Amino acid sequence: VIVQANSRQRTSPVDLSRIYVANQAGAMMPVSQFLDTRIVQNNVAIMRFNEYNAYEIDGSPGTRASSGDALNAIARIAVKNLPKGMGFEWSGIARQQVQSGPQTIAVFAMGLLFVFLVLVAQYESLATPFVIMLAVPLALLGAIGAIYIRRLCELIGILVQSALAGHLVLIPTTSSDIYAQIGYVMLIGLAAKNAILIVEFANQLREQGLDAISAVAHAAATRLRPILMTSIAFMLGIIPLAFAHGDGAQSRISLGTAVLGGMLISTVMNLAIVPVLYVVVIELTERKKRKPPAPQPDELPPPPILSPEPLT
Repeated sequence: VIVQANSRQRTSPVDLSRIYVANQAGAMMPVSQFLDTRIVQNNVAIMRFNEYNAYEIDGSPGTRASSGDALNAIARIAVKNLPKGMGFEWSGIARQQVQSGPQTIAVFAMGLLFVFLVLVAQYESLATPFVIMLAVPLALLGAIGAIYIRRLCELIGILVQSALAGHLVLIPTTSSDIYAQIGYVMLIGLAAKNAILIVEFANQLREQGLDAISAVAHAAATRLRPILMTSIAFMLGIIPLAFAHGDGAQSRISLGTAVLGGMLISTVMNLAIVPVLYVVVIELTERKKRKPPAPQPDELPPPPILSPEPLT
């Protein structure tokens, strides 16, 4: 078992006197009574990375900083201060996070395609899954908007605190990092869920003889309570993530803010947008079905036979 004190309580050797352990008699004694502290220099070791002399820097984000904020700060400092002929490279988890950035778009697209194909197989149609998938962009816009609105509020708070303190106060702000991008992928299924509740019931009513407008209006009114109950319960569970505190809180804040904002906008807008999209798509599909097919050459009527006029 490796025990590590808080970062503020292990900055100097004097802090060891504040750590107590139990002896054989059960009495609590400070660690400084049975150990000596001295500063020693380790043997010189030359580290190499990709066949270049290198120096390894290990660290972790602060209390309110995400790993993306830490990587961006290190990159800015390195570009600004490293002398000519020196550079920096990421390794370990940091390298994986940097490399995974461009892959987020591909993962999001694959998630959309997979959900769409599952819905096509379920409904055996292209029109109904198309209506359901149109709910995803609304959730994505809500997530991105929530991230930037919260970032704007945090920047305003920084300016106010800096003005009151008389100097610049640096507070990490919410950003669209890897954790927020995970939230974007989560919203694919969460946003589609509300649309499925409306579209599924509307299809059942249309099979009973109702037209598209009456069916989707009745479906939206009937499914309003289940949609609100499930969405509100989910958003209440996300609130602790969106307003997290402590070590590593910024990663939870990014994920919670993205999912909470996307789910809120998706719940409100889907009740108005999905019925309209459903009626438009169904009307276009039925209009295409009602259009008479063009006659084939074999089905054309024979040309009329004209009798010759009598000669006079």
